[in-house]
Amino acid sequence: MYRIDIKKLTEDLKELMSCPVKTNTTQQELNRVRLHFCCNASGTLILTKQNTALNQTIQYETNTKAKHKVDLALHNMLPEDFPWSRVHLRQCAVVGSGGILKNSSCGAQIDSADFVIRFNMAPINDSDVGLKSDLVTVNPSQIRVGYKKLPKKPDQLAQRVSIYGNASLILPAFAYTFNTKISFNTLKALRSVNAPQKVVFFSPSYLKTLNGFWKARGLKEIRLSTGFMLINVALELCEHVHIYGFWPFDVNLDQQAISHHYYDNKGPSRRMHSMPQEFLRLLQLHSQGALTMHLQPCA
Repeated sequence: MYRIDIKKLTEDLKELMSCPVKTNTTQQELNRVRLHFCCNASGTLILTKQNTALNQTIQYETNTKAKHKVDLALHNMLPEDFPWSRVHLRQCAVVGSGGILKNSSCGAQIDSADFVIRFNMAPINDSDVGLKSDLVTVNPSQIRVGYKKLPKKPDQLAQRVSIYGNASLILPAFAYTFNTKISFNTLKALRSVNAPQKVVFFSPSYLKTLNGFWKARGLKEIRLSTGFMLINVALELCEHVHIYGFWPFDVNLDQQAISHHYYDNKGPSRRMHSMPQEFLRLLQLHSQGALTMHLQPCA
């Protein structure tokens, strides 16, 4: 198995991050075109009434034998069209949950972006990670474990997501069959209390296509992490992409121990994801000037 020399990596990265950031518009456009022709986030990232017909059959992302028919109830859950197709997204901030963000003072810089993406209902604060939120992923397991009485008691979840203002919440309803009911219940619960957050569902076809795109480029893992998926979405939709908190190691650039997340120390599924390999792909994009990776305090 290939092993990363973390001491040398942090030394080299500290030197790299001290260099002035140089964006490369050619690389940005090249990645945007590649991702658009491969996966087309603006057309297929989420299920909408425009791209999903009544009585259509949806094939699950991880199980080719499992299918779900689009009945009227599901069709009525879907937005009319892609919410951000007519919005000019100049600068986007994709905020991972890495412990490297703790005491980073990056909040104001993140909040200055036109569009901010966050993950797994992560806590927010004005100092390190900012408060602005436009798209927030929700892991169905979070709902299953933390909101067991959701259909009858939606207020607890509504209160929890109220910190994100009118951000959209995106769930992988058709990644696994057991996600579907949980995702539907989440949407229904928030609608029942008129919560301002709109719930949308990842299109499984988009996720499968994006997975194939990266597998063809040598990234071997059972499933891409949600963070890596959404960085690809941002690369397609935004002029400039800044990523924060994407750091899969247990020490920072100064070789100081850090927690896995900026809010807890619970690690990812090593069986499902290959975070260090994803990180190296992101580092390559940073080195090419296609995106800007932030690994040091912002002030």
